[in-house]
Amino acid sequence: ATENLKRFEEAGVADRVFPIHAEAHALPYAEGFFDAAISIDSYEYYGADEVYFPCTYSKLVKQGGQFGIVVPGLTKEFDKGYPDTLAKFWHGDMFSFHSGEWWRRLWEKTGLVDITACYDIPDPKEIWRPWADWAEVNFKNPDFTDTEFINADTNNDLALIAMTAVKKQPATAE
Repeated sequence: ATENLKRFEEAGVADRVFPIHAEAHALPYAEGFFDAAISIDSYEYYGADEVYFPCTYSKLVKQGGQFGIVVPGLTKEFDKGYPDTLAKFWHGDMFSFHSGEWWRRLWEKTGLVDITACYDIPDPKEIWRPWADWAEVNFKNPDFTDTEFINADTNNDLALIAMTAVKKQPATAE
């Protein structure tokens, strides 16, 4: 959170963007506290749970507020949960990688939001590659590198998915 705060200060948005380091199921905010909630490259780890959005995340945002996520995922769902070309690299938390359509259905079925956009970001490997290069130097994991993972995706099954939604107004009794 401290490193992010420095970035927010440098960008001149520290009065509007708040970094936190907390457990996603126990965020320290009142219901309806935020105008918007954005998650980039983390929502897949806790948000793939069917009850997280309706029971936790959606409650943080005001009626009419906005949600946005960008998550690594797949261009389509696979019977095994992963493409054959990536089997060698697939491990537990990657089972949270899903298609954009899967994420859309997960949120839509709650009836709490209107999805305003859901799409695969063009050229996901080119966006992912700088992170992979940085992680290779800084994490030095001999068993796994994002670079090998990306390069193994010869069928272009990996995706970066962007989705936005607006929280519906409550129905009024007539």
